[in-house]
Amino acid sequence: MNKAELQTIFDKMDGLHVVVVGDVMLDNYWWGNVDRISPEAPVPIVALTRRECRLGGAANVALNCRSLGAKVTLATVTGDDSEGKTLVKLATEAGIDTSLVMQSWRRPTTTKTRVLSRNQQMMRIDDEVTDELYVEEEHPFIDLVLRFLQRVKPDVLIFEDYNKGLLKENVIQRITAHCKEIGIITSVDPKKKNFLAYKNVTIFKPNLKEVREGLNMHLEAITLDELNEVHKKLNTELHHDITFITLSEKGVFYNNGFISHIIPARLRNIADVSGAGDTVIATASIIYALTKDVNLMSEISNLAGGLVCEEVGVVSIKKEKLRKESERILCLG
Repeated sequence: MNKAELQTIFDKMDGLHVVVVGDVMLDNYWWGNVDRISPEAPVPIVALTRRECRLGGAANVALNCRSLGAKVTLATVTGDDSEGKTLVKLATEAGIDTSLVMQSWRRPTTTKTRVLSRNQQMMRIDDEVTDELYVEEEHPFIDLVLRFLQRVKPDVLIFEDYNKGLLKENVIQRITAHCKEIGIITSVDPKKKNFLAYKNVTIFKPNLKEVREGLNMHLEAITLDELNEVHKKLNTELHHDITFITLSEKGVFYNNGFISHIIPARLRNIADVSGAGDTVIATASIIYALTKDVNLMSEISNLAGGLVCEEVGVVSIKKEKLRKESERILCLG
């Protein structure tokens, strides 16, 4: 690949429309200084200096897609609370369409509050309900999404599953079937609970831990032969097109039924791995939609995941930084 070809791919990102369906969360960051231990208990006292709210979960996947230039619509259910309003506000300000965001009085908006000092996370406080959607919420949500897909026909739909209750088996199957019927690429970042419910998707992207849990396999050496066996087992159950597994510091693996490869990770100064999987699924989905090249998809999304790990907290990929890094690593001239 040369620089002009790569630039063309990055330019075309602006013309894509991506729908992200999944569990959203509000990531709160409380920054402060620690100078002493509490006299009440052997715990540090954090004197807060700054607070920040960021988009998390499926909302962070949407933000990554938006950062790459795509038009993005977020489909989810939040709580009918101040945190949900903040999340919608942040998404709207980022240029994300929130017309498919429903509110529920039965559950709070999932909120994760991280307390940090000197760029180190000291504590995380989670406020969430992980019960599945009630039927009274499930069917209106499915109908809302299906009508939108039929009317707008976006290029890609990403399922981002965090086991928070939105992506029930019926929700997954109804949306996937409709996407297949009208020719929309589907990709999924799964979790254990509905691991094998994502049948007939285009790209199935678990990480190594999720593969071990989802298939109850004890993977040790992480060889190409071993991972190809994982693809066979997954494909027997899911009948999907591409297996794409993130391997942490070992890189990524892909198999599309014809070719397979392990792409090693690049050496990085790792500050925080939070949100790296969100960046990878967003980048992989967009690159594949534009090129249908599974190797290029894997190479560029592998670089994207590494780049966001160099920053503290959940952050989205910077398009120009990714383009320059891809040019440096992948281009011959």
